[in-house]
Amino acid sequence: MEDTQVKSLKSAARRGGIISAAALSALALASCSAGQITQTSSQVAAVNGAEGNSEDGTVAVRDVTIIVDDAGEAALKFTAVNQDTTMTEHTLESIEVNGNDVQFDAAPLARGCTLVGDSAERLESTPQADGIGCIEYTETSLTNADFAVGGNAPVTFTFDSGEIEVFATISAPQLPAGSFVRGADQESGH
Repeated sequence: MEDTQVKSLKSAARRGGIISAAALSALALASCSAGQITQTSSQVAAVNGAEGNSEDGTVAVRDVTIIVDDAGEAALKFTAVNQDTTMTEHTLESIEVNGNDVQFDAAPLARGCTLVGDSAERLESTPQADGIGCIEYTETSLTNADFAVGGNAPVTFTFDSGEIEVFATISAPQLPAGSFVRGADQESGH
């Protein structure tokens, strides 16, 4: 009887030792990367476009992207928002992309109102929020200064309350869903 009790105690001690070793290993592995700063930890994905705020925080721009279509025509996609808590109207006075003027028309924005800019073609195909909230739409165009899709260019928004500077991604328009079908006999490119 003493022999079986000794064996089970040895077995329990071994299991406890194995569990402890596994726990310590997991803790050691988890602590290896603790406190490390990755190169991408502070980067914002380019998929959603660039964003910025005026220095005083009264206006903001979101989803800023330079769009270059198949014909080489360029437009600026963006959303500008008046977030001034003093209920003051603000006006977008000018936009420059890499020093070139962007053509657009915009009325002053009241507090909480949004201005959506994009190419004429994309605005036509985008569902618009008519009668919902305070959203205005404006067609944009600019000279294609040999923009390379996948690159970036500086964009400066000048409002009556200050400037916002961002680096925007240069992108081709997104294909409509289902518009491109790869045949089974084509190579996948992978």
